[in-house]
Amino acid sequence: MLLQGKVALITGAGSGLGRAQAIEYAKEGAKVIVNGLNEERLAETEKLIKDNNGTVLSISADVSKKEDVQMMINKALEEFGTVDICVNNAAILADFKASLDIAEEEWDKIMAVNVKGIYLLTNELLPHMLEKGQGTFINVASIGGTIAGVGDAAYITSKHAVLGYTKQLAFNYAKDGIRAVSLCPGLIDTPMVRYAINEEHPAVVRQIASIPSGHIGSSEDVAQFSAYLASDKAKHINGVELKIDGGQSIG
Repeated sequence: MLLQGKVALITGAGSGLGRAQAIEYAKEGAKVIVNGLNEERLAETEKLIKDNNGTVLSISADVSKKEDVQMMINKALEEFGTVDICVNNAAILADFKASLDIAEEEWDKIMAVNVKGIYLLTNELLPHMLEKGQGTFINVASIGGTIAGVGDAAYITSKHAVLGYTKQLAFNYAKDGIRAVSLCPGLIDTPMVRYAINEEHPAVVRQIASIPSGHIGSSEDVAQFSAYLASDKAKHINGVELKIDGGQSIG
């Protein structure tokens, strides 16, 4: 098993990529802490993991609030004694709005969850990881962190920020045993984008047409790659963004 003996915290695990990663990490032997805001969805994720004999702790918390993040890390450390891997997956978007169409409140909320949330969680875990001399951060960005047109103005900006933050994190702390990698999925069949796919949103139709294979990816595709990146087999991969997009970004 790739992650046997590891403890992994995964945010935004109530559905989509977060849930898929939590299930995959548990299958690969990790004890997982699943986080989200919707307690009902978290309970579903927890059940799916337990049904496969996995070990899981569910914690409802808002990653954009420092007190919630502190509470979550305290509970995780009380339960498992350590956190080896942090998957910063929680994210929101505002459809495919251009700058003039995004209200200031929308912009601030997206930045708070997608960027500030990663900063808060990372800083809460770093002292613990630095003390033991190792730790891995998988920051789920997007190909929208490298190109435009695959989200709204705030979302695209936030994902570019995730890539920069991840690089600087590795630059500052790699010598202390810390790894940080940006995972950049393309268009993936998740609840966050399924509404648009079902309605044949023109922006999504354009994206699908740009994928050389002609089809979108699955949550499991991303989860399996994420588990590898979080494992010791990827110990020399640090500070980079890695795309899993079926070639979508090469067009």
